[in-house]
This record gives sequence, structure tokens and C-alpha cells, in this order.
Amino acid sequence: MDLDVLNMFVIAGGTLAIPILAFVASFLLWPSALIRIYYWYWRRALGMQVRYANYDDYQFCYSYRGRPGYRPSILMLHGFSAHKDMWLSIVKFLPKNLHLVCVDMPGHEGTTRSALDDYSISGQAKRIHQFVECIKLNRRPFHLVGTSMGGNVAGVYAAQYPEDICSLTLICPAGLPSTTDSKFIKQLRELQESDRIDRIPLIPSTPEEMADMLKLCSYVRFKVPQQILQGLVDVRIPHNDFYRKLFLEIVDEKSRHSLHENMSKIKAPTQVIWGKQDQVLDVSGASILASAIPDCHVYILENCGHSVVVERPRKTANLILEFLALLHSIDNHKKQA
Repeated sequence: MDLDVLNMFVIAGGTLAIPILAFVASFLLWPSALIRIYYWYWRRALGMQVRYANYDDYQFCYSYRGRPGYRPSILMLHGFSAHKDMWLSIVKFLPKNLHLVCVDMPGHEGTTRSALDDYSISGQAKRIHQFVECIKLNRRPFHLVGTSMGGNVAGVYAAQYPEDICSLTLICPAGLPSTTDSKFIKQLRELQESDRIDRIPLIPSTPEEMADMLKLCSYVRFKVPQQILQGLVDVRIPHNDFYRKLFLEIVDEKSRHSLHENMSKIKAPTQVIWGKQDQVLDVSGASILASAIPDCHVYILENCGHSVVVERPRKTANLILEFLALLHSIDNHKKQA
């Protein structure tokens, strides 16, 4: 074989081997880095851009796509210990001409974390209002979406700042009393009785605890490799002390039933989406909201747990779009009448 041709094959083989070896090394040695790269790539592929907004000395981190238009902008609030990128699975199924904003909740990811901050649900709602004013999102009423803890905050926001929003989507929201104890609530009671409240099921410290949390949150059983479980834990461990403090704040008497205490003040058309097999927050909360909010549309998803956004992203995106289209049609009908 000609020496030049042989050199060409060696160079080509080396060029291919380097990224493959880098991937394998990352997977085996630094799975947390691989997870961060994964989110970075997914944001880029979906056209989501990361930006920062400042309110005095407080910094908010958020991602967005599109520009405000004739249709309402959509602001998305994630759940406990998550971050703005959890919405990417839904963003994938939303039109690119919709103006979407996903913000890191107070103390999470790129948003300021301060020991002096108020992490109660009403305190978080106040911070989100500051964010909304920072980026001038409330120049026109917007559609607000929140899941779990973020659903609690979204409902309180809708009650406290009704002029900001035109409609509301609550996905398995926290902040409601329940006549039926979920598996998670039963686990918490057992831990309290045994004085092991530091072992909160939603704050894993080992790959095994992470696997248990995924089983608790999802009806669908995802096969997650051990290395990825380790990476997910590695990403979270530096923040676990904050998560414990936050958890105790949001289950405190001041915040535990915040949504329930404020739902009579919610006047905006509201959509409720809940997984029927939710083991974290019992699905009976949906009927509580339906009975208290006048214009409430409830959708119960079969074979779905608490992680609706991850388990049924296409269905959730379609339900949000159908809800917005229905409201737009009703609005047009009123104008023509």
C-alpha cells in the first residue's frame, strides 16, 4: 500500500478515535459532565438561548425561544430541585414561532441562591414577579405553566398578580390538601416517626436512591444505566443541603397549602393536567381545583405518574396548545358577538 494512503487512513482513524474515546471516558469517569453537555446540545438543537436578568443584586437565569407576538408568551416554572432544561422535552413539540421562557426558580441552577432569601411559596411568587418585570414579559398578559412546586408557585402567582396572566396551566401542582395519602406522603410520615427526616426520598445521595426517586416519580419505568444514575447524583450532591432547606420551607405550615388558600382568587381560565398514577401528589387534587376555580379544564393522563413533563411530553404540549386555541376561539367569538 502507498505510504501516503496508509498515513491518510491512520490520520482518519485517529480523528474518529479521539471523540469516541472522549465520549467513553466521559461516560465512565465524568458522567455528570456528559449530562451537562447533553442539555447544552439539546438547548442548541431546539433553538433555546440562555440569558440572565438582574433585579437589583439578584440574578435570574432563563432560556427563551421566539419573540412576543399576537399569541400569548408562555412562562414555564419547573419543580423542586429541577431546572429550566426540564422543559426541553415539551419545547420540542411546541411551534417555533411561540415565545417561550423557561426560568430557573429561586436558588436553582443559574438563579441566585441566598441564605437570606424567602423560599416560601409566596416568596418565590414574588421573585418570579420581579423576573417578569425585569424582562418586561407582562407588557401583555402571558400564559403561565407550572409543575409540582412550580405549579404551587404558578397558582399563587395567578392569585396575587392576576393582571399579568391571561391563562394558567397547572401540572400535578403541590400546595393542596389530599383525602388520599400518596406513597411519598406515607414515606415521609414513616421517616418522621423514625427521626430520619434527613432521608427525604426526593433528595437522593446515591445511585440507588436516585433509582428509587425515579421509580417514585414515574409510572413509566425508564432503564437508566448505572453510570448515568451516578452522573445525576453527582450533579445534585453539591446542592443537597439547599434542597433540604427548601423542602422544609415549602412543607412548612406557611407554604404547605398555599395553592389551596389562594385558589379562590384565581380568575384566569385554568387547565389542570395530572398523571393518574402520581405517587408523589395524589391525583385527587385535580377535583379540588376543579370545584374551586370557575373556568377549570381538567385532564387526567392514564398510565402516567408525577413526572408528566418527562413521561408524556407530546401529549402535554398538545393539551397546552389545544387549551390556548380554545381560549383564542372563545375570545374571538366574544369580540364578534
